[in-house]
Amino acid sequence: MTSSYGLEGRAAIVTGATRGIGRAVAGQLAGAGALVCVTARDADDVRRTAGELGGIGLAGSVADPAHLSRVTELVLREFGRIDVLVNNAATNQPYGPLMEADPDAWRQAFTVNVEAPLRLVRCAWRAWMGEHGGAVVNVCTEGAGHVGPSVGAYGTSKAALLHLTRQLAGELAPKVRVNSVSPGLVRTDMARFVWEPGEREVAAGLPLGRIGEPEDVARAVVWLASDAAQWVTGADLLVDGGTRVRAAYTSAPYAVHERLRGHR
Repeated sequence: MTSSYGLEGRAAIVTGATRGIGRAVAGQLAGAGALVCVTARDADDVRRTAGELGGIGLAGSVADPAHLSRVTELVLREFGRIDVLVNNAATNQPYGPLMEADPDAWRQAFTVNVEAPLRLVRCAWRAWMGEHGGAVVNVCTEGAGHVGPSVGAYGTSKAALLHLTRQLAGELAPKVRVNSVSPGLVRTDMARFVWEPGEREVAAGLPLGRIGEPEDVARAVVWLASDAAQWVTGADLLVDGGTRVRAAYTSAPYAVHERLRGHR
């Protein structure tokens, strides 16, 4: 990271920040000089991560509107500003065919994956960004652009988040830039059931020959949040190792879909 990214001294909130993509994003933002507030559900993990990054943290669920308000208030109190929001926290439940999806779990997916990002942006807009500006990056998924077995609720909610990103980009311009990053298969605990049983097979089907690492996605998020992307808003940056173009690379069945079909 270089000083040209312009993140030194800026304040950032990262949700789902104690592991996987969120942890990598928080680490790279801190490495670029940002003041970072991490949030996730486990208090011990939040405390440890905040300490490692020299930042602050608050445990809680993004599904709780009061938690999002408290996070906003904490950052303003401790840092005096809110410049960057990274909406990374997500759920991939309910898993399975939509005809069998529990209605409460379906609603929870949209609460966590769509409503929570909107609420946090609204809190930050009213508290700071509406007057001073800022950048929002939503973590979506490559799967929002097509259908897949057993991930209908996840894909549909993330497709809604993708549209929300564009809608907010238009409504909040020119003060606030709003973009998204759509990862392919990344080495995270949430996706472990997909990549761990046969990583070599999955990687061989991708043009770039490997599954993603959280740092791959984090670099894209930090770039979009920084001054290096100051003329970019309403964009979705695909970070997928070539998943979308794999049909021109190989005719073999998509191993990821085979994993999803076989998982219960």
